[in-house]
Amino acid sequence: MAPAGGRTRERSPAGAWPSVRLITAPNRSVGRNASASRSFHVPPTKFLAACSDPELLQGPFKMSRKWFCALACISAVCTACSSSPLEDLLIDRYLVPSLCPREVQIGDYVRYHYNGTFTDGNRFDSSHDKGKPFTGQIGLGSPLIPGLDRGIQGMCVNERRKLTIPPHLAYGVLGAGSVIPPDTTLVFDILLLDIWNMEDKVQTRTLSKPKNCKRSVASTDFIRYHYNGTLLNGTLFDSSHFRNQTYDTYVGYGYLIKGMDQGLLGMCVGERRSIIIPPFLAYEDKGYGTQVPPYASLMFDVLLVDLFNAKDDVTVEIQTLPEPCTRKAVVGDYIRYHYNGSFQDGTIFDTSYQRNSTYNTYIGMGYVIAGIDKALQGVCIGEKRRVTLPPHLAYGESGIEGLIPGSAVLIFDIHVIDFHNPNDTVQIKTTHKPADCNITSSSYDLILYRYNCSLLDGTLLYSSDHYSTSSRVTLGVGKIVLGVDEGLQGMCVGERREVIIPPHFAHGEYGADGVPGSAVLMFELELLELQRGVPEGYLFVWLEDSPNPLFPALDLNQDKEVPLEEFSTFIKTQVIEGRGRMRPGMDPEIIIKDMFTLQDRNNDGKITADELKLKTEEQESSKHDEL
Repeated sequence: MAPAGGRTRERSPAGAWPSVRLITAPNRSVGRNASASRSFHVPPTKFLAACSDPELLQGPFKMSRKWFCALACISAVCTACSSSPLEDLLIDRYLVPSLCPREVQIGDYVRYHYNGTFTDGNRFDSSHDKGKPFTGQIGLGSPLIPGLDRGIQGMCVNERRKLTIPPHLAYGVLGAGSVIPPDTTLVFDILLLDIWNMEDKVQTRTLSKPKNCKRSVASTDFIRYHYNGTLLNGTLFDSSHFRNQTYDTYVGYGYLIKGMDQGLLGMCVGERRSIIIPPFLAYEDKGYGTQVPPYASLMFDVLLVDLFNAKDDVTVEIQTLPEPCTRKAVVGDYIRYHYNGSFQDGTIFDTSYQRNSTYNTYIGMGYVIAGIDKALQGVCIGEKRRVTLPPHLAYGESGIEGLIPGSAVLIFDIHVIDFHNPNDTVQIKTTHKPADCNITSSSYDLILYRYNCSLLDGTLLYSSDHYSTSSRVTLGVGKIVLGVDEGLQGMCVGERREVIIPPHFAHGEYGADGVPGSAVLMFELELLELQRGVPEGYLFVWLEDSPNPLFPALDLNQDKEVPLEEFSTFIKTQVIEGRGRMRPGMDPEIIIKDMFTLQDRNNDGKITADELKLKTEEQESSKHDEL
């Protein structure tokens, strides 16, 4: 074989008898329709021998002995008159592709276009005019004239050859009816489109493959893949990329052509593979519409996007597990978590981080897709896990238009922020308690305390350290978060606690400034000061039995009337001596004046026994223990 653009000659042995072509049909074609025609090559001496040997005229030589002997004599005379060797087949490889992975060999099947002309350029036949290429086998009973059969051997797909075929390798002394005159040299311009052999297998070649391949395609799997489909000569006949949609199908159930069913086996998600399929494992002699011609080898460039099996369940891979994990989520819990949602090729389709907001939902109650409902059970606060969901536990065959393709496997990387149950109570843990703890806080006490408030992942939300002074508040009167109020009850001065508060005892479903909705909060509390208080609605309470009767004790100078100054002296004395207590956190003078005003019914600036008596009667009916 000569270099690209060169020529090569096939020569007969010097002085050898030329082959004589015997045509059994007068109008011979180079196309497939001529397959009924048979041709054989024998030297003239064999012809002459056949005239006297009846057995030689049986089988493929079967014809009238009269005509056979006449042809033998003519051939022998013509050959004897010629003193020069027969002309050779001339091959001009005027276009040879740079890449030639396979050459035509005897026994191969080929598909090619041709133009057949005489040496003067006049065309007598063309596959282009017929609208379809010629398909046939090389050697082994080939229907081709010998010059074509030999001239195509060694060709590559996309190679162009010009074959100049002398008469003895074409239609010989008889020609072909009215189309080809006797003793005519023929010129064929050949473009090879396809090569295959009935012994061929599906050929696969990996173009790229992820390093981490945990699973590969097996029979009965469902896959989603992109592809470009071309003929062997590079002609693109179809592409999923043009439709911007994967091809989705089961493997091994006959939904694909046989060769594709075989070629996809063993692929990993993210792998690119070249698959070459011979015609008998593709669309065979039927082709596919106008896109794939009959007897076409197919080449597919495949990118596997997705893979799952109908029997797949949720797959959970724990990436971070906090220690200790004191509680695991169960059905009915309300959970807050961040997530990244992606496909198996790594493409992210949704993320809570971009919204800077957790996804909040109940577990196991059908508010989320079935796979997530299942995957969230058993998580710990602070845990990170990767969850793989087959489509039948995600968004199914329909997907979500514009966001999630049908039959897509989804991967969620989940970070659990917190969870709680609507029945949860405030959890209190004492981290430090003074040895001397005789007085503890209770409702109505005025306290001074320090606090840090954070999420369960440790994110600090607010702190008393952010202000110049610590917080002072009266317990039990609804001035602070319910869970904090409960956590501050029963504390000693100097005691420290960690208090975990579910949202229904904190800032609730909607949160507060800087506090996410439905967040479980953790407070670090320290009691700094404690002043005993009085119940709501009271300004003063007795710590022991009040004087009875009360008015004589109030009337210090016994003049039957008690002005503000005298009333103030009495109240302050009771407080100093520990018999009574004013409301903490208020100016004592204001408290005393308010108490006096309540007793001075006629607003004359003094309290009499009748006024006090009337007030005392009201107090007995309402069971108040103040003046």
